Amino acid sequence: MGNFSTTQVSGKGRRSKLKKKSAVGSFSNPVGTHEGIKTVEADNLCIFSRNSGLCICIVTWNMNGQVSSEDLVELIGRNRRFDLLVVGLQEVARDNVAQFLQDAVVETHELVGKAVMQSLQLYVFGPKNSDLFIKDLKVDKHSVGGFGGMMRRKKGAVAIRICYKEFRIVFITCHLSAHARNVEERNAQCRHISQSLFSKYWNPYARPPQITIWLGDLNYRLQGINTHPARNLIQRNLHGLLRSKDQLHQEAERRQIFNGYCEGTLTFKPTYKYNVGSSNYDTSYKVRVPSWTDRILFKIRDPDKITASLHCYESVDDIHSSDHKPVRAHICFRVNK
Repeated sequence: MGNFSTTQVSGKGRRSKLKKKSAVGSFSNPVGTHEGIKTVEADNLCIFSRNSGLCICIVTWNMNGQVSSEDLVELIGRNRRFDLLVVGLQEVARDNVAQFLQDAVVETHELVGKAVMQSLQLYVFGPKNSDLFIKDLKVDKHSVGGFGGMMRRKKGAVAIRICYKEFRIVFITCHLSAHARNVEERNAQCRHISQSLFSKYWNPYARPPQITIWLGDLNYRLQGINTHPARNLIQRNLHGLLRSKDQLHQEAERRQIFNGYCEGTLTFKPTYKYNVGSSNYDTSYKVRVPSWTDRILFKIRDPDKITASLHCYESVDDIHSSDHKPVRAHICFRVNK
């Protein structure tokens, strides 16, 4: 993984250079180009058909060590108009989450892949009897060290690579280092994860993923504003003014991370940190600045060949068992003709 060269002996003793590339989608674009993160609007107009394109429901949630079947039903929602359901979870404390999720979608979908590294877990569900559409499913994980003070706070990433309906996709869920001051550490973790995942499967002749989707508790915070001014804007429903303070977009603009990725507009309120059991922001002695720590981003390798449409990007505010609110997206992909 990464941008270094490996040498292979070719015919008649010649040696050729094969450039080793990330198997999960590069964080950088060709020299001289810079895109940052592109913000896209959700249109809420999905026309779902299993016979055309690929529609994916994506959910990320830091569970704070708590879980109930009712919360997971609320997390997924009642809409089943999608091909794949992708659920990324952080700070998971119990082993039966997969069963709770399966019970929630049992009438329409079944588990086709999972990647687990202690409290960091990723699940992909597909339509029942969809085996014929699935090829080359692989999983991987990468730890970035430390437990955040508790075993349930494993930091790193787990990933699933899959070919579904001829779309080559990588799903990555991650939990990065906490605290506003650790932005450079998070940047380094993002790059290391991108370079390391699936490196053991590297094949210079394999076709790279067409679509890469990151979801998780990326832990990027608001920079340059104190908690009380931020909360005042949120209370007045003016949280859109806080987007310019978001570290994730700031770091992408600095060419550090996620160059060329897309994300929906942050129309929902910051998803962290809440008092558990309520929709009130942190009232502990730390009085943390509310932040959009929980995110979903995607990148298409060749936009001339595949088009994406975002139909939903929202927080799930009716879940109160964690200090994070879940985030959900609905994205559809079409092959350009």
